[in-house]
Amino acid sequence: MAGKERADLTNQIRRFRFEHNEMTQQALATQVGVTRQTIIALESGKYSPSLILALRIAKTFDVPVEKIFQLVDES
Repeated sequence: MAGKERADLTNQIRRFRFEHNEMTQQALATQVGVTRQTIIALESGKYSPSLILALRIAKTFDVPVEKIFQLVDES
């Protein structure tokens, strides 16, 4: 890797929760096996999910993981 590049992960979790009958943070947390605080941290961009968690969230909303999470390069 030539030089250090920084990439941030953005997400559409909040939008998908509201599009799915206004699912609460707690309901999503229970569905994917984490705490509500984890969902709050994900939505605010303070935490990047493990691959397994990202896949569980995408599966909950029945969409590809790329619809929920996007990589934004900040080189």
